[in-house]
Amino acid sequence: MSSSIEPSYRRSSGLVDILDRVLDKGLVIAGDIRVSLAEVELITIRIRLLVCSIDKAEQIGLDWWRHDPNLSVAARKLSLENDALREQVRLLEERVSRLAVPQPSEPRRRTKPVKRTQGE
Repeated sequence: MSSSIEPSYRRSSGLVDILDRVLDKGLVIAGDIRVSLAEVELITIRIRLLVCSIDKAEQIGLDWWRHDPNLSVAARKLSLENDALREQVRLLEERVSRLAVPQPSEPRRRTKPVKRTQGE
C-alpha cells in the first residue's frame, strides 16, 4: 500500500536545498507602495529586500552591520570615541574663540606733545 503523502524528511531536505540555494545565490524582492487621494500622491514607500548569506553580501559590497553601533561592539566603541573627540574639538574651539576676541585694555593715556624751542 503506497501513501500519497511524502515523508517529512524529504520535504525538509527539499526546504533545506531551497534555503541553501537562496542563501548562496541571493534573492531580491522589490516593490513600491503608493497612497493617493483624488489622484494626488500622498506617500510612497519603496521596499527593497535582499536575502542572502553574509559571505554573499560581502561579495556584493554590503557590510553595513559592521559599522552599525547597535549591532557591532567595535562600531559602538568608535562611536563613543567619535563623540568624545567631537566634545574635545568643541571645547578647543571655544578656547580659541575666547583668545581671538580682543580683551578690553586700559585706555592709553595721551601725553601732550612737548614743545621744543629752537634753541634746544
